[in-house]
Amino acid sequence: DDVLSGLTVALALVPEAGAFAFVAGISPIVGLYGAFMMGLITAIFGGRPGMISGATGALAVVMVSLVSEGNAMGTPSENLGLYYLFLTVILMGLIQILAGVFKLGKFVRLIPHPVMMGFVNGLAIVIFISQLGMFKIQGEWILGKPLYIMTGLVGITMLIMILLPMFTKKIPAALIAILLVTAVVLFLDLETETVMSFIQANGGEGIKAGLPSFHIPSIPISLKTFFFIAPYALILAAIGLIESLMTLNLIDELTDSHGSGNRECIAQGAGNFVNGLFGGMGGCAMIGQSIINIKSGGRGRLSGIVASITLLIFILFGSGFIEQVPIAALVGVMFMVVIGTFAWSTFKVWNKVPKADVI
Repeated sequence: DDVLSGLTVALALVPEAGAFAFVAGISPIVGLYGAFMMGLITAIFGGRPGMISGATGALAVVMVSLVSEGNAMGTPSENLGLYYLFLTVILMGLIQILAGVFKLGKFVRLIPHPVMMGFVNGLAIVIFISQLGMFKIQGEWILGKPLYIMTGLVGITMLIMILLPMFTKKIPAALIAILLVTAVVLFLDLETETVMSFIQANGGEGIKAGLPSFHIPSIPISLKTFFFIAPYALILAAIGLIESLMTLNLIDELTDSHGSGNRECIAQGAGNFVNGLFGGMGGCAMIGQSIINIKSGGRGRLSGIVASITLLIFILFGSGFIEQVPIAALVGVMFMVVIGTFAWSTFKVWNKVPKADVI
């Protein structure tokens, strides 16, 4: 279960990590490296087996201004923004480790239930809206035949994920749906957006690369540099921990088990620290991929380890295969995640709970 679930998660990580790297204004490979290193370190050392970490949109949104401000400090060829990002991620990691050492992770237990409901509903809506962006090419909505093909393939993916568990729960429905829809597209030679065309349309060249290599960001360490990166590091550390700890809480509820918030803080920090030294964009827990993992039967540390190592294998050797996967199949999987994430009981309790809770 853990191995098959990890493979499913790895497939879902590729376009997400690439897309979030584009949002931050950096190369998709930096996002993929980030997802691999965050995923591996938190899977082994984290406080919540079965939770998946990687490059996330919440952090990418903050990284945009950091990278653009950093680039403005030098010439375009120097690419200073990227180096400032790596340095910030190192400091962010240190702050998160300190949060774990001083046992601040336990405060997530104080989050009231209505806030958790609002959090999962808000995330479901954010995931849904982010997937609508896949129906655009270079900022323009797709129309006509491409739209019909894309919508049809998304529908088939969702249908497989609804029907397959009725017959067997031994294999993850998401993995089978992705493989079958990819086979249909290749067999019928359908013209639709693939992982490769999506990455190229956003200015990338593909996902093939070597192993992440160690390098210390080549930026002068001075008070000026520290005062520039410190506010970003604090904001990123806070967002990363809040999202990770709330995801941990949610997985606790879904699996009826108990994770360690403080241990997760230290693992998240270590993951980000290593990211900064090995050229990754950093990250935190990924709610969508974590739910895919749990719903596909991945409950142990092995699922996260398999997902991140598979992602590295894709980068090193399997890029040719992964780049042929239609975006529609991955959108269909994420739409099912939205349906699974949203707390539909919200509508039932609206008339039964205090107005403050509803707000």
